[in-house]
Amino acid sequence: MSAPTLKALVHTMRHEADGIVSVEFRPATAGVSFPAFAAGSHIDLHLPNGLVRSYSLCNPCSDSGRYVVGVLNDRASRGGSKFVHQQLRVGQVIDISAPRNNFALHEDAPKSVLVAGGIGVTPIFCMLQRLVALGRPVELVYCARTRKEAAFVEPITAMAAEAKVPVTWHFDDEQGGPPKLTQLLEGRGADSHFYCCGPTPMLDAFEKACEQLGYANAHIERFAAVVVESPVETHGFEVVCEKSGQTVPVPGGKSILDALIDAGLNPDHSCKEGVCGACETAVLDFDGELDHQDGILTKIERQSGKTMMICVSRCTGKRLVLDV
Repeated sequence: MSAPTLKALVHTMRHEADGIVSVEFRPATAGVSFPAFAAGSHIDLHLPNGLVRSYSLCNPCSDSGRYVVGVLNDRASRGGSKFVHQQLRVGQVIDISAPRNNFALHEDAPKSVLVAGGIGVTPIFCMLQRLVALGRPVELVYCARTRKEAAFVEPITAMAAEAKVPVTWHFDDEQGGPPKLTQLLEGRGADSHFYCCGPTPMLDAFEKACEQLGYANAHIERFAAVVVESPVETHGFEVVCEKSGQTVPVPGGKSILDALIDAGLNPDHSCKEGVCGACETAVLDFDGELDHQDGILTKIERQSGKTMMICVSRCTGKRLVLDV
């Protein structure tokens, strides 16, 4: 089933950069509090046009009573960010999810290196504020196509100056091209933790750079599921549901999630696009290989074969056993 939602009032909307607005939500009902959240968390917006979209929280996690997200008016929008920019207005009440975190911050790391690409600054800004509040060693690398398209530059600059946080700014139009992450990240220490949120090409370059530099503690968050070539043509298989005792056929062309719902089961879910994490399910056994199509799991998590996002991922074999 879909997770319970919260009623949220659109309290404030602010222009943060070219094509980017921030939206502040507060509880729609007096005396009601939003759940607490940790740095790196996101919420789902259940928009009035029927779409569900996930956005990272960018305000300090010490805040009580409000959630703030940053939304890019994406040129390739399928209706989510376009609706936020063109139709969402202060005073409206919408449903939102409680925060979930697929991009957890390791607050006790010897050092944290935060890498932001464009609108990917939203969870990174939240992490930066948390680490500064804790007095932990942190460094920021902020990349954007142009300075005008970079959100939160002023508060980041002020915070960095006060807390003496090293910041590397990279604007493609000023530097003559995209950042060379291997050069930017070298010499940061193998025991440091590295975090990156941004567009897919940047995340791919970040993972490659960390691998080349021997950085094992690399963490990413994607905006969307990765387009992956399935190793085989989509085919049917059966899902054995360990908890419920049911065996559910999953025909080609239908997701595991939809097949389970049609069979009368109610697994948690939200976005149905492999980016929110609501439908993450433990894998107990399987034939063949797991065909991961989500934008959440790391390479190591995928290789472990212990979990999957059942809204988009499949199995190449004939049998899959899930903790459902």
